[in-house]
Amino acid sequence: MPQEKEGPGREAGTSACDIHGVAGPAALQAVRRQKRLEQHLAQTDGTLFTLEFQREAIKNATSTEVLQTMLAVHGMRKVYQDMYIDKVDELVSDITEQQEVAQQISDAISQPVCFGDDLDEDELSEELKELEQEKLARELLYVGHKEEEPPVKLAHVPSAQLPAGSAPEVDEDNEALKQLAVWVS
Repeated sequence: MPQEKEGPGREAGTSACDIHGVAGPAALQAVRRQKRLEQHLAQTDGTLFTLEFQREAIKNATSTEVLQTMLAVHGMRKVYQDMYIDKVDELVSDITEQQEVAQQISDAISQPVCFGDDLDEDELSEELKELEQEKLARELLYVGHKEEEPPVKLAHVPSAQLPAGSAPEVDEDNEALKQLAVWVS
């Protein structure tokens, strides 16, 4: 008969094959049972650890903390007493529907209201022209009422005849321009 190797967590002579003496369906069932019992043992150890931790916490806590904790637990029980997953799903669905309605209302309010979209463009153009004419008429009526800018003082123009000597200066300028044109070309 082949012997099973020793490994971590196994003691010599305690394998399912050693207990039942065969490597068949009974050994397989024993291994399954052993795994189930190991899982149950791990769960029980975890539960014991949690209970011991809670017992120590309660032992070390003051009486008011214990009372507050007990009241909180009692309150939570009352809240969750009639709460089932179907009710939670229904509540979430209702909240989602209400949010969608609120979004639709918000969208409707935020859209600009355009009364008179069916107005004729020609009518609008005519009305604009009339308004411009009225504005122009008002401006023309109040032309004299505007604050006028102070008059600009112009230089004094002499009334006497200028001496004849100024004409040759113009001829000199023309002569200089002609010489410049010849030089450029």
